[in-house]
Amino acid sequence: MSDDRLIVALDVPNALAGLNLVEQLGDDVSFYKIGLGMLTGGGLALANELKQEQGKKIFLDMKLFDIGATVESAVRGLSQFDLDFLTVHGDPYVVRAAQEGKGGTDLKILAVTILTSLDRADLNAALIKDGAIQDLVLERAANAFDAGADGIIASPQEAALIRALPEANGKLIVTPGVRPAGAALGDQKRVATPAQAIADGVDHIVVGRPVWQAENPKAAAQAILAELG
Repeated sequence: MSDDRLIVALDVPNALAGLNLVEQLGDDVSFYKIGLGMLTGGGLALANELKQEQGKKIFLDMKLFDIGATVESAVRGLSQFDLDFLTVHGDPYVVRAAQEGKGGTDLKILAVTILTSLDRADLNAALIKDGAIQDLVLERAANAFDAGADGIIASPQEAALIRALPEANGKLIVTPGVRPAGAALGDQKRVATPAQAIADGVDHIVVGRPVWQAENPKAAAQAILAELG
């Protein structure tokens, strides 16, 4: 049985490329992330096919952010696809609206704290309040948990601190920005290895380019799984 702590990001151009990658990875990977980049390339159809026909778990990474009524409506519509995880921005009103929208389904609402590609200079340019990134992530995580989030998306570098929050008891921590030892960082600025992320209290790691850009994606995924132990 595959280890669902590894979520492979299908950040490929379209559903056909996604299906090809899933076929290459076979039974080694059971959990996939489909994001905005795939949305116009058949992303929802791919999510449905992988879930219903292949029994895979699906993380839909939409990072929803809008007025509460719109978020609630969007989540209500997406919940019909029998997804496992869905991301929204971590603002408390957005989280509350998403929880209303999912109704009685098993969909887990994951709140985005601060994107792992951002540093303090990026936050300054976006007029985000002063403070260390770690402090802001912790504050946003606690607020999102209080609003009902089932879990948090955060950098692995903040994972141990989030796991230590009283509000994090029984909640999920899912981390992008995970790179196997020796892998290129790409646009990620706050990263950790798979083993370190799990040691710091992460439930699931999300890995994209180190798998799908590899000469042998299956071997790359197996190497990451071996690092998880």
